[in-house]
Amino acid sequence: MTTAIRRADRRVSPVFLALAAVMAVSGWAVWSGTLGDYTGVAVFFFVVSGWVVSLCLHEYAHARTALHSGDISVEAKGYLTLNPLKYTHALLSIVLPVIFVIMGGIGLPGGAVFIERGRIKGRWRHSLISAAGPLTNILFAAVCTAPFWLHALSGVPAVFRYALAFLALLQVTAAILNFLPVPGLDGYGVLEPWLSRKVRRQVEPFAPFGLLAVFVFLWVPEVNRVFFDLVDAILRGLGVSQLETFIGQEYFRFWQGAPQLPQTGGLF
Repeated sequence: MTTAIRRADRRVSPVFLALAAVMAVSGWAVWSGTLGDYTGVAVFFFVVSGWVVSLCLHEYAHARTALHSGDISVEAKGYLTLNPLKYTHALLSIVLPVIFVIMGGIGLPGGAVFIERGRIKGRWRHSLISAAGPLTNILFAAVCTAPFWLHALSGVPAVFRYALAFLALLQVTAAILNFLPVPGLDGYGVLEPWLSRKVRRQVEPFAPFGLLAVFVFLWVPEVNRVFFDLVDAILRGLGVSQLETFIGQEYFRFWQGAPQLPQTGGLF
């Protein structure tokens, strides 16, 4: 009986499989161009479903690393099923990040799985658990940009290339933001085990506001410009141009009409 329960706690959720199916079907629609004038709708569903799939993998990485570090409670909580509905804060983990993508074209992270840190021994393990999530975003970005840096774009439809470029941009922004040493984000989680108990107690009250503070700062033009300059530099290193990510975002915003080439300025 116990073995059966454990298998159920680790079985991939139908919810995640449905998300993966939406990503596959919408990706095929973008590739084939079967929707014609409504290709932007397919790009929207491809990017959103791909983004949510990456969020699920991000949280799975946290949970799986915690499991192997000593926190066996993640099984019973359903974190290993990749079901986003099992997260501690589904609103913060899924809904708000998707809204931020629609509003500003940026992969802002959210809070999700609850790790019982008291079960885990060793500072390196605590840091690795926190780092596992954004490292997954980096891996996802590498996969999305593989056709670019492998120079394997021959035969890849232009719109699909643009959609991949925008999805890669979201992964890069998520990785950078997650690694910021801000209370409430994974970057601080990596650093926290190495801080004194006094400092941790002083910082703890600010943790719930860390994500909000990052979002507010990103609306400051100077901060926004520096941030996206860094993102663009990383993507250029991976073979993805700013123009490709811009057009991908334009297709994503299908409700604004046909994509328009940029005249001046940035993406946000």
